[in-house]
Amino acid sequence: MIRCRRLLAAFVLLAAALPAQAGDAASQKLSDGFDGSGFAETGGLYYRNNAEQKAGTATFQSAVKKVGTGALELSVRPLCRPDSEGCSERAEIWEKTELRVPYDRGVWFGFAVKLADPIPQDDHRYLIAQWKREIGPDAEGDFSPFLALRLDNGRLFATIESNYQPGTPAEVKDGVPTCPAGQTAVWLRPEANQMRTLIAHDARWRSQDDTNGFDSCTDKVTLTSHGNPLPTPDSGWIDFAIYSHPGPDGTGHIELFANGRWIVTAKGFVGHKDHGLGENQYFKFGPYRAAGEGVWTLYYDDFRRSPDCIDVLRDAEACALVQ
Repeated sequence: MIRCRRLLAAFVLLAAALPAQAGDAASQKLSDGFDGSGFAETGGLYYRNNAEQKAGTATFQSAVKKVGTGALELSVRPLCRPDSEGCSERAEIWEKTELRVPYDRGVWFGFAVKLADPIPQDDHRYLIAQWKREIGPDAEGDFSPFLALRLDNGRLFATIESNYQPGTPAEVKDGVPTCPAGQTAVWLRPEANQMRTLIAHDARWRSQDDTNGFDSCTDKVTLTSHGNPLPTPDSGWIDFAIYSHPGPDGTGHIELFANGRWIVTAKGFVGHKDHGLGENQYFKFGPYRAAGEGVWTLYYDDFRRSPDCIDVLRDAEACALVQ
């Protein structure tokens, strides 16, 4: 009996020392303030060195920071030809593969970002953070991020992507596409089996700012606005707290906070369910654009991830309101 107890105790200690497996990754609490000369072990992050990231650089520096003693500077430079298709310029930070959260689980993410001058003002594809589903070798098609923070014409906005479902044309009022109560502006792309829903934007947003055109309406994603626009890109540090729970069958749930203000709740069809897609969601942040001009730089600080709202939003009263 004593020998069995010793063996059991040794097994428990060994299990505690092993890295978390994918099945319990959702319970992991991660954080990195980027205060050292490399990524912290507690953050589970890394800079992915591949061909798509040749245009990017990642620098741990202390001149620009929000908290602590340092922050991460991520930049991309022009590398793609202006007329090239499918070429991208990236400097993205990824979660380690073994720490990815299952696609059917919800988890909170937080990070602060500051856009360096000059802030791009052109009509172009710029992303500062994105959430995606793993794509296996047998998957066919284009799978945009199911949640993304984007920049266009110098305006900040957020979108949700899901499989295509028919919508209805928006009614144009004073030149602005308008959806009836209970429906949401959407860009329908049946040829790609996708639809992109506009869920939030800053106060400077105009309907003509995004040339993709959110000119249709859908009832497959329901938005609850909490009366606050996204901060403008030139407002300094923006601290995001976001709940990510994809649900391509209609059970998706997204919460978006910025600088402690509740921006929007989105529920409904979130993400893709095509053949060949993986079991996990994953998060990456950093500048991503198609072929662009000039150097584009962003600063990131105070990354955190947790299954518990309080660890990310850090506001017990606000967390109690989220359902």
